[in-house]
Amino acid sequence: MTKSQGDRAIKSPPDDQVQKTIAILKVELPTLFEQDISYDIYTPDIFFQDPVNTFRYKFNYRIIFWTLRFHGRLFFTDLHFDVHEVRQAASDLIQVDWTVRGTLRLPWRSQIFSTASLATGLEKTG
Repeated sequence: MTKSQGDRAIKSPPDDQVQKTIAILKVELPTLFEQDISYDIYTPDIFFQDPVNTFRYKFNYRIIFWTLRFHGRLFFTDLHFDVHEVRQAASDLIQVDWTVRGTLRLPWRSQIFSTASLATGLEKTG
């Protein structure tokens, strides 16, 4: 697929690759507090940024997921990553809407909920 934007043409990733990536995210993200995800769909120079963190490269991306699992097991008795929707938001962008919910490891068992979105860019090759 090629989309025209001004004077330049932007090539979109193949639809089958986009659908494969969406399927992988739908299956793997809900288990990220239980087991490691596969990192085959990410490029070696992946860039991540949120309000607190900014980092680049697949190794660092793996570390952030390991840290989430470690701290999740340490501070929570029950923790879930609920994926509400995974969709192609633009020709080169996948968006994931999700909620993290859990019960803190405290005598009064406080519950937390955090809802957000994740936008993942796609390469031209998918």
